[in-house]
Amino acid sequence: MAAGCTSGGEKPDGKGSTGTTAAPTKAPTGTPAPTPTALDFTPDPKRAPKTEAAARRLALAVVAGPDAWAPGYVKRTPHLSDPDYWPVLGATCSWETGTRPADVLASVTAYSELPAVDGKGVLRVAATVTVHRTASDADWEMASTLEEALRCPDQKLRDGERITELMSLGNPFGVGGNATADDAIREGGSYINDAVKGKQPYSWYQSRIGQVTVATVVKGAPGYAEMNDGTITGTSQAQVRALVTMLDRAKDALEVQS
Repeated sequence: MAAGCTSGGEKPDGKGSTGTTAAPTKAPTGTPAPTPTALDFTPDPKRAPKTEAAARRLALAVVAGPDAWAPGYVKRTPHLSDPDYWPVLGATCSWETGTRPADVLASVTAYSELPAVDGKGVLRVAATVTVHRTASDADWEMASTLEEALRCPDQKLRDGERITELMSLGNPFGVGGNATADDAIREGGSYINDAVKGKQPYSWYQSRIGQVTVATVVKGAPGYAEMNDGTITGTSQAQVRALVTMLDRAKDALEVQS
């Protein structure tokens, strides 16, 4: 998924949401990739949030907490991002605190983790929901996310933490296994924490459904497998599950009721 983003959430732990089930670029081994012809989602203009308060209610209802990831995940403290927090990737490829853009009504990030157990490290994850004023604004966020990975393949999250060797791939609906969202992005690379020996996998998925973008991020930890050779293993399965949960919630909240 794209490396940086200019949306809500905490980039040092999530990326924000300008930040991706659309998510992996390949389907699990043995499962044929879907070839959809139309996204099963028709937004209802009457249900679209138009105020910051309505957008925040939607974001809070959609964002994935620990239960959406997998058994064993718990809330981190703090669990939710500050309503006004907005990360921005600066000119030096370091994440900084910025001002929420006028085209974003609300953004919420929920922080969770899998506690250390059996010699494995603490696995930190996050989920972000960003509600834009229009679908076009959300689409622009997706494009910006892709561009940031190209501009800054190595990024500083905070002192002692960085992500490197970032690569991103975007898949519009019907392409690359994306059968659940208007657009999807996957970004992968390496996560380096000075307090932990060696590099760990870094994975960011982001998807758009109408005016809403949802994203999930995993900063790897010792003892955990991550996506490799196109198959869904280890933490990737939980990451996709959380992403799809948010997409389904957003669709239920915004689509035309039959």
